[in-house]
Order: sequence, then C-alpha cells, then structure tokens
Amino acid sequence: MHEAGFRALTRGEAIARLLPVGDTLILFHVHPDGDAVGSAFALRRMLEALGSRAYCVCADEIPDRLRFVTDGVQESALPESIPADFAVSRIVAVDTASPAQLGALYERFAGKIDLMLDHHEKGTPYADYYILPGISATGELLAGLLQEMQPALEPTPALASALYCAISSDTGCFRFSNTSPETLRTAARLVEWGADTAQINHRLFEVKSRLQMAVESEGAQLLQLYADGRIGVIPFPYARKKALGAKDEHLETLVDVARCTEGVEVAVAIRQPEDTGRFRVSMRSSCAVDVAAVCALFGGGGHKKAAGCTVFCNTIAEATDKIVAALLPYFPAG
Repeated sequence: MHEAGFRALTRGEAIARLLPVGDTLILFHVHPDGDAVGSAFALRRMLEALGSRAYCVCADEIPDRLRFVTDGVQESALPESIPADFAVSRIVAVDTASPAQLGALYERFAGKIDLMLDHHEKGTPYADYYILPGISATGELLAGLLQEMQPALEPTPALASALYCAISSDTGCFRFSNTSPETLRTAARLVEWGADTAQINHRLFEVKSRLQMAVESEGAQLLQLYADGRIGVIPFPYARKKALGAKDEHLETLVDVARCTEGVEVAVAIRQPEDTGRFRVSMRSSCAVDVAAVCALFGGGGHKKAAGCTVFCNTIAEATDKIVAALLPYFPAG
C-alpha cells in the first residue's frame, strides 16, 4: 500500500507523531464497527494520558450496540459535536483504509490529516501512515504502540477494554482466521491490564435488539444460494428496511446470517440504505476466495476473508446479478 507524497512510518516514528501535547481529532470510518470505535476511543484515552485533549469524529453516529465503549466519554461522534474551543493541532485517522471510507469527513479534512493508523491489506493512503496489514485489527496495532510507550504511558482497565473490544470485534471473538498467536498474546496482556472480557463479548456477540433480530429473520427469508449452495447472498432492499423501521446499523449482521448457513463458503449481504441506486455490499469468505480482490473490482477493498464495496445499479436485483457474476468464476461447475 503506497501513494506518492505519503510516507510509510516506523513504529517509533508513529509514536513520535503522537507524543506532542495538543488538541487532536481522531477520525474513523463510516458505518463504524467495533474495531473503529474501540480503536478511536482507545487512542483518545492514550492521548489524554499523555496530556493532550482528544475528540473522536465520524461522519456517522456511533451505533447503539457500541455505546458501551463511549459511555461517559462522548455523547456524539458527529463533526458538529466537536467542542467550540477545540483548537485542532493534529488529526489522526484510525482503521480507515481509504478516503472514501471517511465519507463527508474527507472533504472537510483532506490535506490536513497527519497520520493514518490501520491494518487493512488494500487501500489508498491519504496521509503519512503506520500500517500493519498482517494483524487482526487496528486495536492490535494500538496495543503494540501502548506496550512500546510504557512506562511513560500506563494502561488502565478502561483503555484495555476499548482495545479488547476492537480486537474481539474484528476476530469474531477470536474465531476468524485473522487470529494469530500474537493476537492471542495481545489479548492476554489486555486481560492482565484489566479488560472486562466477559462483559465486552456479551455486548458484542450475545446482545441483540428485537429490531435487529427481526432484520436477521427477514434476511434469512431473503437468502439466495448459488454455485450449489457455496455462495449465499442476502439482498435487503430499502422497502424492507423501511417497513421494519430499521436503521443502517441493524443491517450490519446480515452477512453473518448468510455466513452461518451450512455449505456457504462466500457470504454476501447487499443493503440498500436509501431509495436510490446505491447498494452497500459486505462479503465474507471461509475458503480460498479472496473477497478483497472481488470487492476491488467495484472500487472497494478490505481483507482476503472480509471486504466490502459500493455498487450503483437501477435495482437490487441488478446489483445482485453483478456481484454473483463476479463470484461465479471462483466456483466452476463440476
């Protein structure tokens, strides 16, 4: 991952960028997940411990299911909530691989971002960057920085919990293939530092609102199978979202409904956020298919086993046909 004009930083150089005291904005990607929220708020706690003020900002509001990470720290992450007296001296983006993932924030802060901290294998740098594409989560990257910065920066249970949330979220509670021995060693350190693992995993993986359960039930009914059941696709149109009264955050687990279906090796959720021709696609792979490469065909990216993109079509059926056509060559008949 390289872009002319931006420089890859060493761990020491990245730490040096974080040490000066000053008001710091921490940006993270639209449709935020546990790694984005956990990493952003962990970095906020790290900078505050070093004497800086910090504020986490996203073009989308924090999902209700992740509010346990932010309670008592920030009520909102929308840019209009930035304090009036916040004199920005540094901007850091976390867990955000490309400008498009910043949404409306990129237009506002383009050319002003000082540092990218990320772990995605594919993307487009938009600032000097410290990226570790072989690790499970941006939270794991930050945990490494924290360990390096001791004893100047000592971990607290709240900081450890935010980092654990980030890692557990992106590894599916350490079930996914991106879980390495070092990931588990990092998690062990976070437990030693006081992370409330039982409560975090309960909130991430066991608690669902009735509305989310209704969405998942509807998704199971909409599931379409291709390639002898090896590809599972859930097209979820805006009309169904509106009828259920669901928000975008309630649709985030649809891909998991497809993935847990017996025989499915590549799971796809196609969501229509508004009554327009824009469709958001999430893909997961449990086989050799590189879904990041598939999503790259549509201007997206991510990891080999988990990726996403946006497609523009007249109907959700057309969007489904495009995605399936891109996947079928990986599953030759016979």
